[in-house]
Amino acid sequence: MSENQEMPKGRTIALGTLVFFGGFAVMVLEIAGARYLQPYFGGAFYVWTSQIGVVMLALALGYAVGGRLADRWKKAHVLGAVLVAAGIFILLISKVAPGVLDGIIDRHAQVTTPAETTEMSVTEPGSDLLSGLPSDFMENETEQEAIAAAPEEVVNEIPAIWQKLDPAMGSGVVFLFPCFALAMITPYIIRLAAHKVANVGTLSGTVYAASTAGSIGGVFVTAYLLIDLWSNTQIFLFTGLLTLGLAGLCFALDYLWPKTASE
Repeated sequence: MSENQEMPKGRTIALGTLVFFGGFAVMVLEIAGARYLQPYFGGAFYVWTSQIGVVMLALALGYAVGGRLADRWKKAHVLGAVLVAAGIFILLISKVAPGVLDGIIDRHAQVTTPAETTEMSVTEPGSDLLSGLPSDFMENETEQEAIAAAPEEVVNEIPAIWQKLDPAMGSGVVFLFPCFALAMITPYIIRLAAHKVANVGTLSGTVYAASTAGSIGGVFVTAYLLIDLWSNTQIFLFTGLLTLGLAGLCFALDYLWPKTASE
């Protein structure tokens, strides 16, 4: 960063690590998350649109809230507490998210019985020759009992508007909070590292460049390595542990350099 001469080298490295891997983790969640949502919501286009939009919303909120928190407390452990919650949330995605996503889809479910299906088939075009016959002419009592005992069939007929909005809803429920928490890192680090107003512009540019570099790394590492080598559960486990590691680094900043962190 631009003010290395005023900060211990170790603290500068720690701040840079937080920014880089914060951006890295956001992109891991975005890329892997889109693949995770596709089995539930189908069409890749709506899934990717929703995932990108939700992540961008999370970044905007994280930047705004992170800057306010940094101005108020000026201590890294506050950011660390938020990252602990985000890390635990990511670790629980594979266990909790399937039920939530299934609930989003299942609310469109319509229950039909085999008897209804049979009635529909009798009234189809081309069946006029049988229209005057009793309903049980083609069936014996055993067949009727079998139909009555057959389980109900659940059919999901999703309206067109919800085919677009459901992926956004699912993405928001699963990925908005962790990406929001990780986005708070960048403005928070700018506040912790800034000591001279004259250098804030250079410092801000350097921090955002480091965050973007981490995001680029997250895109390629996830797309070219993690998705090929690991399952979704393993990727979320890795990202959750990485986020908890960043939280631990935040606590270490206040413990190792308490005077440097003060205004």
